[in-house]
Amino acid sequence: MKNIFIVWFVLTFALQAKDYTNNADTAMFIDEISKAYGLKRAYLERLFSDVKIQKRPLSFFRPRKKTKRTPQQIERLKKLYPKYGAWERYSRLKVNPIRVKQGVKFIKRYEKTFEEVEKKFGIPKEYIAAIIGIESVYGGHVGKYPVFDTLTTLAFEKNRRNRFFKKQLKKFIHLAHTQKIDPKDVYGSYAGAIGLGQFMPSNYEAYGVDFNGDGRITLQKAEDAIASIANYFKKNGWRTGEPVATRVSYEGMRFTAYRTGYKKTYTREQLKGLAPKVGKWDYHGKVRLIKLNKKAYDELWYGAKNFFVITRYNHSAYYAMAVHQLATKIKEKLNNED
Repeated sequence: MKNIFIVWFVLTFALQAKDYTNNADTAMFIDEISKAYGLKRAYLERLFSDVKIQKRPLSFFRPRKKTKRTPQQIERLKKLYPKYGAWERYSRLKVNPIRVKQGVKFIKRYEKTFEEVEKKFGIPKEYIAAIIGIESVYGGHVGKYPVFDTLTTLAFEKNRRNRFFKKQLKKFIHLAHTQKIDPKDVYGSYAGAIGLGQFMPSNYEAYGVDFNGDGRITLQKAEDAIASIANYFKKNGWRTGEPVATRVSYEGMRFTAYRTGYKKTYTREQLKGLAPKVGKWDYHGKVRLIKLNKKAYDELWYGAKNFFVITRYNHSAYYAMAVHQLATKIKEKLNNED
């Protein structure tokens, strides 16, 4: 059985070289970026003449038929995760003592950079570290896929996000040209995200910062990654000195009284029967209601403007809450060690 699986994996995901210069769509793309960026066609044609098709990344973006879980599948999941609700399953790998300890060590290693970045951009160091911890385990997992080949595969092989990946490929080629790097030498995620903070090429261009002063924006280097994440938060509206979120009490075990999620905002006066668990919460702006589904009950939080800013990095309330909770624990451990 094991040998059958190996044969299937090799046949399914083995890298096949493809000459994309014979593709009419790619030829138009080459013509477009040659004119836009002043790049020689011969150079671009060399890049596109030998592309290793990235089948595994492509499999994530193929259209998928929506299927409803059967009662048997639901019972199987309950047996696999008997102690966990959706939030517990999501957060257990992202917010844990090991990740907290690594975050403290990472901040101490780049203490001078974090201090300078926090002073310049006004973003607390623990939130920057939490992003890096969740995105790349503090640089330990920046990705194993060749970015040029991955983006080319996703741009020109049929999938549900071709247009998006053509834009990212265009930005990546321009990025490689301006930063004087070989596009074939950059590795990243299955979607083409790069560096410690896993920036897509368009975000690299929009928010990247050369903080170590070497003349290049290199998000594989901690100094540039730390500053670029801070710049991302600042440009998306982070309010220095304001809180991010606080736990809220309510009656019962499951919450259904109001619509939840990071997109819907309320004034505090609209939310009858709710109160911060910490007592007085020094925040007077509109809030989001964030519900975390746990095995035994729903955990409810107020999300402030800065919580919403975190969702600009990844459009998920669970992601933003994981960043907030990891950052909070990192800060607590840092304070206890001082």
